[in-house]
Amino acid sequence: MIMKKEAVTSFPINPMARIRWSPRAFLEKPVEREKLISMFEAARWSASGGNEQPWRFIVGQDKDETWQKIFSTLNEGNQEWNQHVPVLIMAIGNRISAWDGNVSPVYLYDTGQSVAHLSIEAMSQGLHVHQMGGFSPELAMRILEIPETFQPVTVIAAGYIGDPEKLPEKLKQREFQERQRKSLGEIVFSGKFGETSKLISEK
Repeated sequence: MIMKKEAVTSFPINPMARIRWSPRAFLEKPVEREKLISMFEAARWSASGGNEQPWRFIVGQDKDETWQKIFSTLNEGNQEWNQHVPVLIMAIGNRISAWDGNVSPVYLYDTGQSVAHLSIEAMSQGLHVHQMGGFSPELAMRILEIPETFQPVTVIAAGYIGDPEKLPEKLKQREFQERQRKSLGEIVFSGKFGETSKLISEK
């Protein structure tokens, strides 16, 4: 069974954004080199403050040594469903700005934005990704020999979507849950914070 969980949007949006979601069930099928390169190319062309491009990626495939290292940084809950994921990616941000040598106020924002580009490109390639904050940055720094001026930001599972029926019961239930988001009125304001914009409220 291959699941599709298209967003029920209030207004039309890009089809790739509409079908993007974060599954836990992946096939063990290897991901083609060309598709992975296209994902990283999309991330490469993301916008960044001062064009500093703080993002870096460490990629492990098909349970190779790098995959094993990234997998070992995941918490127990994430390891439970990542055992069959063919690609694990560690996204890392450069904390230090080349402009003044200080900590950049936007390196996390920029790194996240590059991952968003990567995610949409993955969808266009027929793949899915699932981003995770449940990992040990400290362990990642040590075993992946990441310089101290860089910060591990997220781990990304990538591959072809699999059968949710094969997940443990508690995870299977979450996989079948309806997708939900806050309304536009709760996130788009004008005048002051918390005041729904007339852009949203007026018909």
